[in-house]
Amino acid sequence: MLANKSILLVIAGGIAAYKSLDLIRRLRERGARVRCVLTGAAQHFVTPLSVGALTGEKVFTDLFSLTDEQEMGHIQLSRAADLLVVAPATADIMARMAQGRADDLATTVLLATDKPVLIAPAMNVRMWNHKATQRNLAQLRADGVRVVGPNDGDMACGEYGPGRMSEPLEIVAAIEAFFAGGPLQGKHAIVTSGPTHEPIDPVRYIANRSSGKQGHAIAGALAALGARVTLVTGPTSVADPVGVDVVRIETARDMLAACQKALPADIAVCAAAVADWRTEGEATQKLKKGGGPLPKLSLTENPDILHTLSARGKKRPALVVGFAAETEKIVEHAQAKLKKKGCDWIVANDVGSGTGTFGGDSNAVTLITATAADKWAKASKQAVAEKLARRIADHFSGVET
Repeated sequence: MLANKSILLVIAGGIAAYKSLDLIRRLRERGARVRCVLTGAAQHFVTPLSVGALTGEKVFTDLFSLTDEQEMGHIQLSRAADLLVVAPATADIMARMAQGRADDLATTVLLATDKPVLIAPAMNVRMWNHKATQRNLAQLRADGVRVVGPNDGDMACGEYGPGRMSEPLEIVAAIEAFFAGGPLQGKHAIVTSGPTHEPIDPVRYIANRSSGKQGHAIAGALAALGARVTLVTGPTSVADPVGVDVVRIETARDMLAACQKALPADIAVCAAAVADWRTEGEATQKLKKGGGPLPKLSLTENPDILHTLSARGKKRPALVVGFAAETEKIVEHAQAKLKKKGCDWIVANDVGSGTGTFGGDSNAVTLITATAADKWAKASKQAVAEKLARRIADHFSGVET
């Protein structure tokens, strides 16, 4: 898939730069030509000699190399590649990219390019979670930059959390997905996944029994068919799908806001098990048992994300797919939900006791449309996701579903 593809790899100055050496090897194994730009900071972690030995190419480090610049080397570098990859993408280079700076060879190349850019962020967890970094990330995404990772894990500094650069094979998979194209190339999909947590007090919450496995699998399957995917997920331990932009939330209100921010989109798949209710007033202190009357919880309805996305007028996604988790009268209840919510399709699944759907690896669903109820045989959630993604692709290609 990567044979004869040209990758320009920008290596920035972070401890994760050592992984870039393996990334080069993996890309070359698959037939790609890899040329590298090292920032000044990157050269404290990996050397031009080691990088050049692995790529078999000249390594570029200096914006003002007279030999290269006589031929406008930064322009040639930026245009000759099929894809630019920044790995590791440190907080610093992300900030400079977002600001449009061109103060070294790496940022000049990234600013001068007319080719797609993929970044693999890597930094300390606090730096990743900082509002400035998240603003820069949002700007880069808005500019069309693709993102893979970061992963959760142990940091070189001893802390734990999001900020570890994706592993080389994960980055390779994201690059392959980019070049694969597919029937959903150019489409943007929003997928919701997992549960929402609605706080009662600082230690308790209302939630649904959702693992996020089905929603995450759908996000990955859509990306594999070429879609740009924004995955809005509640708390879950499921690994992020490769090549997908992930937005993590806690509550239903957070999820709705994230979905609205991600618009416009061509596709919306609402697979999350959103809590229907929340408490009217979250207690600021832990509720205590004192032998007296039980505390009274006053509930109010959460926003209806599926209905809201289905009623967006001109900003409505062209295809809105909901999920119906039912324990009885599966098809009848799903058909009623289809009409009530105003969506295009409903994926109905039996989550009754003994089915093992919640938290399990398999699912039995019925795809409900305005004209049909198509019952699918029980299969792995990955297989269900791939079949649904293919049906979505068929829908956009005009194939009858």
